[in-house]
Amino acid sequence: MKSLNVGGAILDLTYPIVMGILNVTDDSFYDGGQYLDLDKSIAQVQKMIDEGAHIVDIGAASSRPNAPKIDPELEIKRLLPVITEIKRQFPDIIISVDTFHKSVLHALSEAAAFVVNDITCGAGDVGFQEAVAATGFPYVAMHIKGTPSTMQDNPEYADVVKDVLDYLVRQVRSIKTKGIDQVIIDPGFGFGKTIDHNYALLKHLDIFKLLECPILVGLSRKSMIYKLLSCTPQASLNGTTALHMMALNKGAKVLRVHDVKAAVETITLWKQINDN
Repeated sequence: MKSLNVGGAILDLTYPIVMGILNVTDDSFYDGGQYLDLDKSIAQVQKMIDEGAHIVDIGAASSRPNAPKIDPELEIKRLLPVITEIKRQFPDIIISVDTFHKSVLHALSEAAAFVVNDITCGAGDVGFQEAVAATGFPYVAMHIKGTPSTMQDNPEYADVVKDVLDYLVRQVRSIKTKGIDQVIIDPGFGFGKTIDHNYALLKHLDIFKLLECPILVGLSRKSMIYKLLSCTPQASLNGTTALHMMALNKGAKVLRVHDVKAAVETITLWKQINDN
């Protein structure tokens, strides 16, 4: 897939792109509560656009380990005003929405076209993927073992790379039979994996190119970095950048990040190396 069509807006995937994170929740592991206010959300979107973000990924429900579930109506209440204002002020920016509820999809699709970022890969709401197919929106299929409330309860695999690859092969096949033509895959770093599992996936990330779908990686400031380096999420930007360069070398096409400027610079340097 060389490009994404998001409601008629075309996003070129010839080179890797940056997806900036906007959490409109009070329960994120890194920036929870900072952007619940609409004005602060819009200011952050402006900052990410100025720094070179290609997509703004908006989520209203935390997916950190042991995060509680929230009601879809609360998701809509948090998301709809932000998306409406983003499209008013920044009509050219492409939006991605973290959700797995049909009711949220239906409510938001009336306000804007967007990439659907589903951490449950269809397991969170029966018929969700069929609903996405009806919109024609691109779809991110992510691997997760369990749910956010259970995923870090001693996750085990026979072979994490093979197991995640086999899962995504089955899922992509199923998703496409349901009528979703634009599929992005995400191995789900931190979602039901130990530190060793995460680094095994990153080391062998290039094997996921077999699926012939763009690869999204969400490594930004995660515990696989700050626990290994004995620091905090706030001090883990350097580690994040180091892993982003490795992910790009292994075939990542989308970097989902908190720090847009650093990710854009990493891609610029990577392009310079690979174009010469």
